[in-house]
Amino acid sequence: MFLRNFFILLLLCGCGSTWRASDDFLFVPIKSGGYEIATWQKITNPKDDIHIYIEGDGRSFDSRGRPNYDPTPRGTFLRDIATSDNAANVVYMARPCQFIMSDSCTKSDWTDGRFSQKIIDSMSGAVKEISKDTPIILIGYSGGAMISGLIIENAPELNVKKWITIAGVLNHADWTEYFGDTSLSYSLNLNELPQVKQLHYVAEKDAVVPPELTKKWARGQNIVIIKNATHDDFGDFSIDFTY
Repeated sequence: MFLRNFFILLLLCGCGSTWRASDDFLFVPIKSGGYEIATWQKITNPKDDIHIYIEGDGRSFDSRGRPNYDPTPRGTFLRDIATSDNAANVVYMARPCQFIMSDSCTKSDWTDGRFSQKIIDSMSGAVKEISKDTPIILIGYSGGAMISGLIIENAPELNVKKWITIAGVLNHADWTEYFGDTSLSYSLNLNELPQVKQLHYVAEKDAVVPPELTKKWARGQNIVIIKNATHDDFGDFSIDFTY
């Protein structure tokens, strides 16, 4: 417990990470479904929509394809997008076991079970605690797109106004098959996309989630191709929330 809290303190003071949220954001850990989920929140008008950004898979595996002991992302791609959002209410939400290693965490939670029922239940619970009955816009990056879609599917009581994905995995069975990877056997999948207003941003040069996969998954939905972008570099990018 002491080591975990010390690690959180390092993150907050900027000593353990190259990224620090602006002073507008408060670090708020949320206990949900046996996990403690790290969030950074800027809530200035509780009556307005809440933009909730859900992180990708982070550092699930090392360079040799072995599960890492800690899936906390090193890159700040989504955190930077979230903290540059000028909306009244913005929340950056990590995935279970990122930043905070809960006692219930196992390697399956960021590998073959990263989209399991217990993970989706814990994330849904955290979103509910943040949103109450307030309308929300869910923004999911990479594997966070799958998480956010499954939250919408599994928690229909949430008031989801719009679903936005950035370089998002929308069908992990297709995704792993495309690369010849081991299937995520303990994970739920999105066989159909949720019936909500949605927008999908795709990186033209994405080698992690190739554009042809998103075009297949989101056929008939709003898709925006970001020219010359890669999976974690969209250049001078901002989300069009009026789309």
